Amino acid sequence: MQWRSYRFVSGFLFIASVVGMAFALYLEHAQGLEPCPLCVFQRVGLIGLGLISLIAFLHNPLTTVMKRLYAGLGSVAILWSAGVAIRHVWMQSLSADQVPSCGPGLDYLMDALPLKTVLQQVLSGSGECAMIDWSFLGLSLPVWSGVFFVCLAVISLWQLFRRY
Repeated sequence: MQWRSYRFVSGFLFIASVVGMAFALYLEHAQGLEPCPLCVFQRVGLIGLGLISLIAFLHNPLTTVMKRLYAGLGSVAILWSAGVAIRHVWMQSLSADQVPSCGPGLDYLMDALPLKTVLQQVLSGSGECAMIDWSFLGLSLPVWSGVFFVCLAVISLWQLFRRY
């Protein structure tokens, strides 16, 4: 199988999504880092890319239209994650007096409010999203997540716009 084949790239994106989620779950369950609402929303896009890439890998479409459909959906999912990660990095860069106060947890919001309101409140951020609990080489987890998501987005967009 050629490394540039549609199926190979879809499989790579699926494996990368699994590795990303495995690392997130490791940090949550083995290291005790509770994900903030923005982290949860980043995971949603990564899971979306993983599922779409798995379907594309298993289906191995022959038509350009179907290849572009899968690649487009995967690109939207991972661009969502990248956008939320960039927002998260921005929140962590705010000075202490500009950080919004902590609000109720995501579980409560999902139970008590309509989805549109939950999205608005979570994306506006809260104090817990501005805390830096983990860093590597001086960069916080949202920065590393953003780099990872942007790399996956570049591959997804290449998959979408390349010539078949």
